[in-house]
Amino acid sequence: MQSLFGSTAAGIMIIILIVAVVLLAAALARTNIRLNLMIRKYRIFMRGSDGKSVEKAIASKMKAVDKLDKRQAENASSLKHLQKLFDKTLTKYGIVKYDAFEDVGGKMSFALALLDAENSGFVLNAIHSRDNCYLYIKEIVKGESYIMLSEEEIEALRIAYHYGEENIQ
Repeated sequence: MQSLFGSTAAGIMIIILIVAVVLLAAALARTNIRLNLMIRKYRIFMRGSDGKSVEKAIASKMKAVDKLDKRQAENASSLKHLQKLFDKTLTKYGIVKYDAFEDVGGKMSFALALLDAENSGFVLNAIHSRDNCYLYIKEIVKGESYIMLSEEEIEALRIAYHYGEENIQ
């Protein structure tokens, strides 16, 4: 072997280089096969369903997402506005029917309390007699009245105040 390569060390070096070249060739072949598989998948992916390229499809979807984001922001703003309006609507009520006078039966008189989410609103008291019907309205601010309330008005206000809660008696 000394005569062929000149020395033993040179021969070992050449063998190591041949092994390295074979290993590199195998790695290159493996990489080439993987690259060809990726190229094939890429071409299938880029073909699209109806001849349209994937880039165009993605761009179209991104525009749609941008429009949806804009609409979502508009909807959130509208929802906040509606929530503010809803908080001011008179959604809680309580009604108490009663006989205002002994000679008039049938519980024709009533006290009606209408409140918003902050328990502000009014109490309407309708007192029915044989000849007339009188209406009185009293403002309620955060569950309190600055004018003295009758027992029926207080009860109607209590019912309205607890409207939606269970076990109210």
